This record gives sequence, C-alpha cells and structure tokens, in this order.
Amino acid sequence: MLFNADWKFHKGDVTAGEKADFNDADWRRLELPHDWSIEGPFSQEWASATGYLPGGIGWYRKTFDVPTGFRSKKVFVYFDGVYKNSEVWLNGHFLGKRPSGFASFQYELTPYLKASGKNVLAVKVDHTEFADSRWYTGSGIYRNVYLLATDPVHVGLWGVGFTTPDVSASAATGKVTVSVNNMTAAAATVLVKSTLVDPQGKVVATAQQQVQAKPKIDTPAAMTLKISKPSLWSVDKPSLYKLRVALSVQGKVTDEVVEEVGVRSIRFDANQGFFLNGNNLKLKGVCLHDDAGALGVAVPMDVWERRLKTLKEGGCNSIRMSHNPHADYFYALCDKLGFLVMDEAFDEWEEGKNKWVEGWNVGTPAKFGSHQYFKEWADRDLRDMILRNRNRPSIIMWSIGNEIDYPNDPYSHEVLNTGRNPQIYGKGYLPDHPAASRLGELSKHLVAVAKKYDTSRPITAALAGVVMSNFTDYPASLDVVGYNYQEFRYPEDHQKYPNRVTYGSENGMARSAWAAVDSNAYISAQYLWTGIDYLGEAGKWPQRSNGAGLLDLAGFPKPEYYFRQSLWSDKPMVYLGAMPLPKEQQRGGHRQLNATWNWNAGDQVRVVSFTNGDAVELFLNGKSLGKKQGREVSWDVAYQSGELLAKSYKKEQEVSRTVLKTVEAPAAIQATADRTALSGKAHNLAQIEVMVVDKNGNPVNTATNEVTVAVEGPAKLLGIESGDLASHEDYKGTKRQAYRGRLLVYVQATGAGPVKVSLQSPGLSGKAVELKASL
Repeated sequence: MLFNADWKFHKGDVTAGEKADFNDADWRRLELPHDWSIEGPFSQEWASATGYLPGGIGWYRKTFDVPTGFRSKKVFVYFDGVYKNSEVWLNGHFLGKRPSGFASFQYELTPYLKASGKNVLAVKVDHTEFADSRWYTGSGIYRNVYLLATDPVHVGLWGVGFTTPDVSASAATGKVTVSVNNMTAAAATVLVKSTLVDPQGKVVATAQQQVQAKPKIDTPAAMTLKISKPSLWSVDKPSLYKLRVALSVQGKVTDEVVEEVGVRSIRFDANQGFFLNGNNLKLKGVCLHDDAGALGVAVPMDVWERRLKTLKEGGCNSIRMSHNPHADYFYALCDKLGFLVMDEAFDEWEEGKNKWVEGWNVGTPAKFGSHQYFKEWADRDLRDMILRNRNRPSIIMWSIGNEIDYPNDPYSHEVLNTGRNPQIYGKGYLPDHPAASRLGELSKHLVAVAKKYDTSRPITAALAGVVMSNFTDYPASLDVVGYNYQEFRYPEDHQKYPNRVTYGSENGMARSAWAAVDSNAYISAQYLWTGIDYLGEAGKWPQRSNGAGLLDLAGFPKPEYYFRQSLWSDKPMVYLGAMPLPKEQQRGGHRQLNATWNWNAGDQVRVVSFTNGDAVELFLNGKSLGKKQGREVSWDVAYQSGELLAKSYKKEQEVSRTVLKTVEAPAAIQATADRTALSGKAHNLAQIEVMVVDKNGNPVNTATNEVTVAVEGPAKLLGIESGDLASHEDYKGTKRQAYRGRLLVYVQATGAGPVKVSLQSPGLSGKAVELKASL
C-alpha cells in the first residue's frame, strides 16, 4: 500500500528526532513525495550546478497504526528514492542508512513494530553537501513510499525475473526465475506457480516447480513458459502481458506477485545496428533528468505521461535515463507508451567530477558527489538498479557510467596532448590526475557485477574521451560502446575496431549529428542532449536552469522540437518561425526562432520553416513568396503585418499547413485542462495550459503578464511553471509571469467534489476552469 499520507517534516537538524516520544507537534504536515529544495528560495549562495537552490538537512516522521490485515505478517517499508544519505528508524530502533539518493531500498519493520498502538517511523535526510551533482537532484523523500506485508514464506524483494530468449512471430519462450524467501525457523515445501496472461486477459501459459525452501535464506526456482503466437512488444504496439507468480505451502497461497512484462527480442550488430523483434530500427533518443521545473523532482506520474506523449509525437522512440535510476512509474510509462530505454547507474565512479558553483566552467568547482561512497556501495547500487528494473521490456541497455572518462575530469592520458578532443577540461595531459588505465580495471569489475544479475541485455557506457579510452581496456569491457559528441570518430573507429558496436549515447541537435546515424547502418542510435529543459547545470546567475531541451520546463515544444519532428516523424507536419535577419558572421540557430509575426514596419526578417514533406511554399497576405525544397528552408522577408501561411507538399500534393498572424495587445486569458475528471483517491493531476491572447483569440507569444491562480474545492495548487530559465519567482506561490505568452498550472485533487480554478491578470479578461474530483 502507498504510504505517502500524513507525514510531518522539519527543515534543519534536530536532536533525538528518531525517538518515538519526540514532540513533533509543530512540524509541518505534508504528503509525499516531497522535495524541499524546490521550495527555495533561489540564491547565489548555492551552486549553479544544482540550480542555485538549497540543500541542508531534513527530518520526516510518520505516526501510524498497523493496518488490521498486516498484524500477523512480516512488514516492510520500501522507499523508491530519498535524496540523500537517508537514515531510518522505527520506534527509535535504527533500521539502516542508504547514501545514494537514487537507489530504491527496503527495511523490515516487524522486529520493532507494535501490532497495536502507535508506531513512529523517522527518516533523516542529509543533503548538506548541496553542490554534489552536475544537475539538480532535489532533497528529501521525493519518490513514493510503500508499506508491504507478506507471509513468512514469500517472494523476495525484486525476486521475480522474466526473459524471452527465443522469440518469433509464431512462438516464444519465457524464462521465469523466482527467489523464494523463507523467514520461518524450519524448511518449507513450496509450490511456485507462474501464469502468463495476454493483453486481452487470457491465460496463455503456465508452469510450476516445487522447491525446498531452507530457513532464513533465498531459494531459487526456475520455470519455462511456452507462448504461442505472441503479441510482441514494440515501439508502435507496446503489448504488455501480466506475469503472476504464486507461492503455496500445504495448499495455501502465501504470496502472489504480479509483474507487467513484454515478449520481445533485441540485438545489436557491429555492422547493422539495432534490431527489435528481428527488425532493424534506428533509436531516435533523448536524454532526460528527473525534475519537472516547478515540481522539482517530486513529480506525479501524470506529468511525465504528458511529457513523454509529446516526445513520442515528435518522433522520439528511445529514452536515456540520465544519469541515474529514475522513479518506478517512469519505466512503467515507457513500457506502456513504447519507448526503448537505456538505464544508467552512475555519473562518477571512485573519483569526483567538477560540480560548478558560480556557473558552468566558471570559478572553482566543488568535488562532493557519489564517488565518496562508491567503494562501499557501488556494487549494491548497480545490483539493485538491475533487479528492480529487469522485467521492463522497454529497457534494452544497462549503462554503468556517464562520461567517467571526461578528459581531465578527472582521468588523464598522454594522448590528450595530441588529436582532436571536443570535450576536455584543462589543456592537454595532466600528469597529476588519475591515470586513464584505471577506467579499464573498474569497468571490468562493474560489467561483471551487472552480468551476474542480467545477461539478457548488453552493458554499455557513455564515453566522452574516446581518444583516451581507446588506449585502455574500457571500451573492450563493454558490449556496446556509446560515444558522446564524437560523431567524427565513427568511420575511423569502425574501421579500426570492426567488432565494436558503436552508437551515439549523447549528441547535439545539428542535422549533421543525425546524418551520422541516418547514413551509417552500423550506427544505431542518437540520444539528444536533451529531451526537456532541466534545473541546474546552469550558467552564471541569474540563469538557474539548462535550456538544452526540445521541450521547455513546462513541457511546451520549442522550435528545435519541430525541427526534430521533421527528421524523425512520418506524420505530415510543417512549422513556421521568425527571427531577426542574422548579421554577417553572426551565428543564427533555432533558439532565436519565435512563432510570432509582430515586427516593425520594414524590418528584414528571416522566416524559417521545418517540414517532413518534399517542399514548402510561403505566402504573405495571400501572395506566394516561392516554394522551396528541404527539411529546413528559409526566406528573408520585408515585414508586413497580416498573415504568413506555410504549405507543405508531398508529391506535389498539400499535406500540411500552418499560419502565423500579426496579433494585437494582450486582452484575455485562455486555458485548457488536459483532463477535467480527477480521482481524489489517486491524487490525479490536472495540467492546465494557460495562454495570453489578443481580442481576436490569437496567442500573444511575447506576453509576460503576471497571472494569479486561485483554487476552490477539494484540490490544491501544486505549482505554476513558465519555462523561463532565469525566473526567481517563488515556485510555491500563487502567481507567475507568463513566458512567451504561456504558463502551465498543476492542480491536484485532494478529495471529491467540484473544483474551480480561477486565472486572473490585471488588464486581461480572466478565465475559470471547472474540474470534477471523485473518490
């Protein structure tokens, strides 16, 4: 059961906060997940790397009665993620500590649990080393918490494994492994039964095995399921089966675990790239961090579902989990929506990287980070990531590291004195830095750990310093080798290392970077940096977020999104944007584009169009300015107010069109909710897209009006996001300035009944959105 309700929180350290009789009456009451860093305020005293937001120490306490059905059971508490250095107590008894802020973990409560009467669960979170990451991590119990109850004989934590080693259109084999945990004092004869249910709810395969489960240890069981005419999981049709694993002792079912699984095959080839179910497929990927702007890293599932659907519409079919395991539901969404996933464990190993404090590559960096507990915890963190996620059909690679070989940050090699090194810290070889040879030793160890728990997927890593790592055993340790921003190395390295499977693990947005994938059969993938803007890894103050994404912090598409859609999507599309005519020697770029047609009379304006058609024709006030061929075309136009129309053609037939109009002054607020019916029990979220429009209803993309939000009824305002990377407005406030004429408002149901969301701004006609919450 979810264990998120009725926690108490205190920001700052306290003495004896773990004691059952500690007085927490004046602590703040809240519901998890919770990220205290996003509550701010933004300040230069914190670090640019982590979004100029505070860390510190926080305490959480929950007083609870044991649910009636749990009282005769073994009881556990499961944390999906706590950032970081969490320590947990029950009724004053210490249960354990987990340094990682991204690992999921569980503690048994039974020995210290009061079956009747009040119990107190206390959690201390220590994020005093706030500049400990190269991006925003948040602080606190920022993912779901669950209370679990089992019989003494049960399936162990992450104890079910499912693979499909043989797959065809006519038949497939499913391999099931089960870890049987016997917490009694005597051996038990256990019947383990596996049942596979297809997407239509029909039982299609069963198998069982009887095992002798010795006390106090895990006993393995293994079964084979034969699946006739399987519904294969793919990016276009992500079919999901239900795998039910039941344990029985003396005819009584003691435990049942249900996992969503997929039947699919994957294969990487050094010459032909990636294959899903035997079909060659290019991975059109993006890298993603955990946060969602105003919500920090305590992000409800509904938010990521909206974001992922937008990326899918743009042609994306793959996600890189940068650079850590993500929330449990995120993987379920990827399974459901049809994304192929690279799951990643670490951003650093035994040595620390630079964490910028005053702006990216500015000043003196901090060196705190996960490397501080790598030696003791890395094997367990990697194991737990794999066991937790191994049944996800979406996952096709396990990554043991990101840019561990970033030249001179920290590892170095003599070859850095020569050649082309697009990513490098410092100048040339730094002999006082750790030797690059260590990368080979550590990678071999981590690969061996990973393969102990899963051999059905390749092990990879994202290499930043390939020129350096090629002089080590690091690439050879990997099954597939990711190159970050080094497309120019593909031909040479493919020839030099013909058995190496190479792909783009992190890439820029340029057309040439995609051409390196699209035109080379042996390169299977591109992972853009990034899919969505994110907090942290910021430049100098006042910028506090990174704007590298296809979508902004509110999940609204940016011009670059439409360019990517023109390359990746087959659905007819055309985009129009405009920008000042670039001066000679001035770099242009898609970031200067805006979907607006409001300029000064006589201005020379560059109009840019993206399309996946054969050609685009541009019309200004009904007059054709010419038809041009290509995915990206432009016209230099003398501005006239009125209407720009772009028509996209395929084989001389119009397939898509879009319009830009000259708009008048801001006059009103428009708002649309992605859903109007909410479940208070499920704490559903309404995501309300707010737009400032003129008197004719046209969006005013330059508007910056401040909008105030009021919520009436059984719901609460969870946050307001504008997408502005430099805004220091209070993320927990009730008002915010529009950015490029837009806002996104998050409203979460708390009960049942009508909900009214009022949106007001001085000088504009307001708007009310009606929602309905039910239990």
